[in-house]
Amino acid sequence: MRESWVREFSVLVGILAGFSAIGLMFGHFLVAILLGLVIYLALTLRQLFQLHRWLQGGRREDIPEAAGLWGDVFDSIRVLMKETERREDQLTQMLTRFQNTSAATPDAMVVLAHNDAIEWANPAAERLLGISFSRDHGLRVTNLLRDPDFANYLKRGDFTDALTAPSPEHPEKTLTLQIIPFGSSQKLLIGRDITRLERLEVMRRDFVANISHELRTPLTVISGFLETLQDMEAPATNELHKHLGTMHEQAVRMQRLVNDLLTLSKLETEPPPVHLVPVDVPAMLSGLKEMAEILSGDQHHRITLDTDPDLKLLGNEDELRSAFSNLINNAVRYTPANQPIELKWAATTQGARFSVTDAGEGIAPQHIVHLTERFYRVDSARSRATGGTGLGLSIVKHVLLRHDAKLLIESTPGHGSTFSCQFPPARAQRTAHNRTV
Repeated sequence: MRESWVREFSVLVGILAGFSAIGLMFGHFLVAILLGLVIYLALTLRQLFQLHRWLQGGRREDIPEAAGLWGDVFDSIRVLMKETERREDQLTQMLTRFQNTSAATPDAMVVLAHNDAIEWANPAAERLLGISFSRDHGLRVTNLLRDPDFANYLKRGDFTDALTAPSPEHPEKTLTLQIIPFGSSQKLLIGRDITRLERLEVMRRDFVANISHELRTPLTVISGFLETLQDMEAPATNELHKHLGTMHEQAVRMQRLVNDLLTLSKLETEPPPVHLVPVDVPAMLSGLKEMAEILSGDQHHRITLDTDPDLKLLGNEDELRSAFSNLINNAVRYTPANQPIELKWAATTQGARFSVTDAGEGIAPQHIVHLTERFYRVDSARSRATGGTGLGLSIVKHVLLRHDAKLLIESTPGHGSTFSCQFPPARAQRTAHNRTV
């Protein structure tokens, strides 16, 4: 740039020198000098006029051509334009990536101006908050989110903690709303769906309450009998046997509960087995039928077993035994004496199915959807009286999930129930033909 000024100064000196010589020749020196300055000024104004016209035209190409200092000025403008275009391309790419990322995120994102007006929102904002960028641009966010707690949260200005509130679009969903100030006066509102976390927290609290309740009774019984025995100087043999028998029953109940909890925890935390082996389901069910007859005892249930002897199942034998035994034992517990219980293992068009049909009291429809929840009981008093832990069907559900199967429940109050385990064709295998069903 310094060289450009030197050249421009040289041009000016050259013009003045030339016109000075002409002025001396004709005896009008000052007029000649003034004429030279006017000509130089006219050339400069011409370049300035071209620049002004180009700027007003708004065209980014066709920059005026010039020599000398003005040529360098135009060249500098070209360089700045290219740099500006490069930065605009970078900003466009960054904005595109941000929009693509925000569109993919499940969290609602809303940019608010200084007056809490909506400047931008991603697609999730419409799904969770009911805010559409194309429809609600420029509206105040409090006109759309009318929750009083959110209005107070926004007005208070302390955004350290998130706000928990129901979704205005889906009241059954629970959201956390967090505001993050940025820039001079803008805010970013983030809405996150925590419905599943809330349900897990409720399940955790219910689990702690249920397990505490389940353990309290046997521990109270054992502790009470032990205190009674301590206070007795010479307990009678028959009383001692009676108390010890009761304590043993309660200890067995706690052991059964702990074993079911350990089984359920293992099913939930360990990955499904990778190496599957054919399980001889007919042989397994034959053994489980004998155990069911022992459990039935003097109730004399009429237990029948109908199996396809060639039909096996790819899976984990211990897990399947646990699931099938829970279904069979439940049928024995809840079926009146001398009533039939049918066990069936057969191929179906959907794969293979194991079903247990009892002649119990049946289950009302509103209870069926909750049966696989931990500690859920249709009749709590009856379940505890029969020795149930409330975890059996939860174990069945998780075993079937690990075997790509599902639990089907059909029941009519007063007419018994049928619990079926439906396995996919890829799990069923026939030994006679060595092929899948």
